[in-house]
Amino acid sequence: MNRILAGLLCLVLHISAHADVRNDGSKQDTNRVINLIVSGFEIRLTDANQSIKYADQALQLSKQMNFVRGLALAYRIKGLGEFYLGNKEKSIENYLSALKYFHQVNDYVGEVNVYNNISALYQDVDFDKSLDYLNDALQLYKNENLKDKTLLASIYMNFGNTYQRKFNFTKALSSYNQSYALVPASSNLAFNTNILQNLGTVYVALGNYSKAKQLLFTANKQAKQQDQNQSIAQINLTLAEVYLAEADYLNAKKYLDEGKAYAVFLKSDRLIHFYQKDYYLLELKRKDYEKAVYYLQDLYLRDSIQHDNINSAALALYQANYRQDELKRENERITLQQKYDRNVTWSIILLAGLLSAVVAMLITNVRRKTATNNKLTELNSEILNQKDNLDRINHYLEEIIDERTKDLQIKNKKLSDYSSYLSHQIRGPIATLKGLMNLEKEGLMTQPECIDMMTQCVTDIDDKIVDMSDMLHNPQRAGI
Repeated sequence: MNRILAGLLCLVLHISAHADVRNDGSKQDTNRVINLIVSGFEIRLTDANQSIKYADQALQLSKQMNFVRGLALAYRIKGLGEFYLGNKEKSIENYLSALKYFHQVNDYVGEVNVYNNISALYQDVDFDKSLDYLNDALQLYKNENLKDKTLLASIYMNFGNTYQRKFNFTKALSSYNQSYALVPASSNLAFNTNILQNLGTVYVALGNYSKAKQLLFTANKQAKQQDQNQSIAQINLTLAEVYLAEADYLNAKKYLDEGKAYAVFLKSDRLIHFYQKDYYLLELKRKDYEKAVYYLQDLYLRDSIQHDNINSAALALYQANYRQDELKRENERITLQQKYDRNVTWSIILLAGLLSAVVAMLITNVRRKTATNNKLTELNSEILNQKDNLDRINHYLEEIIDERTKDLQIKNKKLSDYSSYLSHQIRGPIATLKGLMNLEKEGLMTQPECIDMMTQCVTDIDDKIVDMSDMLHNPQRAGI
C-alpha cells in the first residue's frame, strides 16, 4: 500500500515539474499573444479587418497553450473589430466569450471593459439596455475599487453617447465633461479625439454650429495625425451635416466626398449608408431632383437588403443562442468528466489492489455521479427553457420582417406612383409651352401675352414638382 502511494506521489510530482517546464517555455509565446492584442487594439480605428486578423492569431496561440487571459483579451479585440465593421451579431458573440474568460481569471478591468463595449452595441437600438450595461460596468468598477481613470472616463463617455441618442443633451454634456476631466489630452490623444468628436456632435444637435465646428475641426486634425480612419469618417459626416444646415453646399460636398472615401476604405456598410443619406439631402436642397431620386433609390435598395442597425430583439437572440451553446458545451464537458472519472476510478482500483480502497473510491464515484446527474437534469431543464425563449423571439422577428416587407411595398408603390405622376403631370405644361412658342412664331399672339402664359406654365411645373416632393417625403400623405 505504501509503495503504491509513493509511486502515485512521484507521478504527480513528475507531472507538476513537467508543467512548470512547459510554462517557462511558453513565456515567449505569452508575450507574443500580448503584442498581437496590443497591435490589434491600436489599429482598430484605422483598419478593423487587420485588427480581427491580429485577434485570430492571438486566439490560436492562446488556445495552444491554454492561456485563458489571452483568450479573453483576444475575443474582446475581435469583438471591437467586428463592431467597427458593423457586424453586431459577431461582435456580441465575441464579447460574451471574452466576458466568460475574464470572469474565470477574476480580471475585473476586463469585465468592465466588456460591459462598456456591449453597451455601445445597444446605443442605437435599446437605450435602457445600454444604460443597464453601463451601470453594471460602473458598479463593478466601484465595488472592486479599480484605479484606472481611462477606463472610468470611457464609461462616462458611453453614458454621454447613450444620453445623446436619447436627446437628453444636458446629461450627455455632463457625462462628456466628466470623461474629459479624467484623462488629460497629453496622456491619451486618441481618447481626447473621441471626446471632442462627441462634444461637437452634441453642439450640432443644440444648434450651436460655431462651437460644434471648433470642436470637430480639432478632432478631425488629431484623428488624421493618428490615422484614425474610423473617427475621420464619422467626424466628416457630422461636419457635412453642419454645412448642410448652414446651406453651405460646397463645403458639405467637400466633407462628404472625403469622408465617404474613408468609409469605403474601412468597408463599413453602416457609414456608407449614412453618407448616402446625406448625399440625398444635399441634392434635395440643391434642387437637383434627378440625383436626389437616384440616392433615394439606392437608400431604399440598401434598406431592403439589410438594416443599418441590428435590433434589440436580434441581439437578445444571439445572446440566447450563445448561452444555449454554452450549456451544451458544459453538458459535453460533464460527460467527458464522467468518462475520465470512471477511468481514474478503475486505474486506482487496479493499482491499489486493496478491497477497502476500492470500496471507498466506489462510494466517492457514486456520490459524484449522483451530483453530476442532478446537474445534468438542471442543465437539460434550462436548455428547454432557452428553446421556448428562442421560439418566442423567432416569432417576434417574423412579425418584424412582415412589417418591414409591408413598409417596403408601400415605399416601392409610392416611387412607382411618383414616376407615373411625373410623366403625366409635367408633360401637359410642357406641351402648352411648345404650343405657345409656335403661336408666337407664327404671329398669332403677342410676345408679352406669350411670356405671361409661359410664366404661368413654368410656375405650374414648379408647383407640381414641389407638390410631388412633398408627397414623396410626407408619410401622412397616403399616395399621389
